[in-house]
Amino acid sequence: MNKSQALLALQAHKLSVETRHLKQMFENDPKRFEKFSITNGGITLDYSKNRTSDTTIRLLLALAEEAGLKHKIEDMFIGCTVNTTENRPVLHTALRQRSNSSIEVEGKDIIPEISEALAKMEQFCDDVHSGKLRGFKGKPFTDILCLGIGGSFLGPKIVVQALKQYRRKNPKLHFVANVDGCHLYDVLSELNVETTLVVVASKSFATEETMLNARTTRNWLLESGLKESELNQHIVAISSNIKLATEFGVEPDNIFPMWDWVGGRYSLWSAIGLPIALAIGFDNFEQLLLGASEMDEHFRHAPLEQNMPVIMALLGVWNINLWGSTSHCIIPYCHYLRGLPAHIQQLDMESNGKSVTKDGQQLDYLTGPAIWGSEGVNSQHAFFQQIHQSNIVYPVDFIIPLRVNNSFQEHQDMLVSHCFAQSQALMQGKTVDEAYQELIDSGMDEKQSRELAPHKSMEGNKPNNVIMLEELSPKNMGALLALYEHKVVAQGIIWNINSFDQWGVELGKQLSKPVYQCISEGLVSDGFDCSTQSLIEKYMKK
Repeated sequence: MNKSQALLALQAHKLSVETRHLKQMFENDPKRFEKFSITNGGITLDYSKNRTSDTTIRLLLALAEEAGLKHKIEDMFIGCTVNTTENRPVLHTALRQRSNSSIEVEGKDIIPEISEALAKMEQFCDDVHSGKLRGFKGKPFTDILCLGIGGSFLGPKIVVQALKQYRRKNPKLHFVANVDGCHLYDVLSELNVETTLVVVASKSFATEETMLNARTTRNWLLESGLKESELNQHIVAISSNIKLATEFGVEPDNIFPMWDWVGGRYSLWSAIGLPIALAIGFDNFEQLLLGASEMDEHFRHAPLEQNMPVIMALLGVWNINLWGSTSHCIIPYCHYLRGLPAHIQQLDMESNGKSVTKDGQQLDYLTGPAIWGSEGVNSQHAFFQQIHQSNIVYPVDFIIPLRVNNSFQEHQDMLVSHCFAQSQALMQGKTVDEAYQELIDSGMDEKQSRELAPHKSMEGNKPNNVIMLEELSPKNMGALLALYEHKVVAQGIIWNINSFDQWGVELGKQLSKPVYQCISEGLVSDGFDCSTQSLIEKYMKK
């Protein structure tokens, strides 16, 4: 990318932008919001509070054109092998496609398989909700324990959390990913084995963390009165490894499919989303798919200058590669969306945390930022001090649903006002002179005001986006998640990296095996570095 003519033009252009403050840009252009905002479906993106001009956007779009962004987006949708290190297409978008257009993988149309899986999910949800499916004592299920990790866990969990107002009264869902036995112990101690259904999500059915939790749960079922032959009434699996799942005690009819062309962090739209459908009903799960599908169509067909994921991606490139930002903050002003920063963190950092190009050449420019955040207004009383007054610039996405389904309108009015005001404050800041005048107007004497004013000043000029949802519905939730998925994909294309592998996840897992063997078997080994060996020895002497 560093040889890009568009990037060189952006670097030259940045020199002129550096001398201008965002507050001045707004004063000079009363139509700035109108020019720098996009609405698609139930979502509006206001990106006017970024350090950009018409020229900036034009040059960023030229960078996208140089990278062949439009063509490479289409390659992903039609099933080209865009995950080059694993020689796979990337087709999470096919899972939510609303048309019957065929998409082929290795000469086979995958759309009938997807339709069959969705129909199976719908029937299963109906059978659980109606009480047709029951436990070994003939009682309907009141609780569902969902075991997975990474994308098999986080996406479904945050969607179920986000769509609480759409959740059915029963069954109640419980998610466990952590291999820390404290979590599983706490959850199992609150469940009744007679009315608990277990969903094990693992593509390989060999993921260490998930399968340890699954084995422990299986033992809990057996120790609580189930026979081996009755396990199939209480366990279903989402996996591509039918053999291992069947050996574990899952009937083939209770195994839902996974495919190699769906990555874990992009998988909630597949049978991995079964817990979502069980929680909110299959009709609402279909609305989730519909919202994502509409964002897919927007990403695929909208002109780049009016393409919401593309604009977000380009602004990220602008902030990272031109201004040196190394992190990005996600602040949802909605209690139900409090888990969203963690999902976007995994999506973005596992996808674009790379140091080589697609052809294996070492990068000499920054790629994916560290993603972090928390819910507003709580975060205003935690880390916003640093965002406002430190010398480090943290780009921020503020996310807010405008309508909510509760009667506390005063609360919503105050919440929305805080969101909009924080966005404004990051943009405009407060000069020393303004702080001084405020202090004088409050009655403070001149000497004290002069001394205190620098401490109360804020530079402003901090880039931020406001993403407004008309309401937090299943459809808008689907669109919001797809928006961030596509932003990540577009950035990966511009950076010429593979956004769909995650080899960095594997090394620690690989090295944990010999460590675990030493600990579990009480072995002594000199094959470790002195630190690791000492830590093992100290643990074994506990």
